[in-house]
Amino acid sequence: MSRIGKKPIEIPSGVTVTLDNNNITVKGPKGELTRELHPEIAVKIEENIITVERPSDQKLHRALHGTTRSVVSNMVEGVTKGYEKALELIGVGYRATKSGQKLVLNVGYSHPVEIVPEQGIEIEVPSNTKVIVKGIDKERVGAIASNIRAVRLPEPYKGKGIRYEGEYVRRKEGKTGK
Repeated sequence: MSRIGKKPIEIPSGVTVTLDNNNITVKGPKGELTRELHPEIAVKIEENIITVERPSDQKLHRALHGTTRSVVSNMVEGVTKGYEKALELIGVGYRATKSGQKLVLNVGYSHPVEIVPEQGIEIEVPSNTKVIVKGIDKERVGAIASNIRAVRLPEPYKGKGIRYEGEYVRRKEGKTGK
């Protein structure tokens, strides 16, 4: 049995979870998330506990069991606490600014790179070398942060680029003379 799939999910106060066939809707203080789940995985809501069950021990069902439980758990946590991902810009002249809703990155290209966040995603720039992506959907927060990082990936020789906060970039030695 999946250890993660067996764990029950506790619904905190102020959060309502509704299940319509295989569509789950989670409403909380920070917002509302809806997702379509796989029809073969059974999700049950009893009092303030959500349990996820699988019909058999087939490989597909085993794989979906823990995944479905994690997705539902992330939805509940997202509408209560929210998610955030921090990125840092490392390099001489690399800086980030915010122009209205848009994030403007100057990272060594001949032009500034503008990134417009999706609805429900908030981008903060506390300093000109730090960017914070916030939202209630863990998947979308991670995707936007990944897209920002992809503008200038960290390179191994000087360590310049955009990286996640606390990310380790393995350094390489440059060429030697003969």
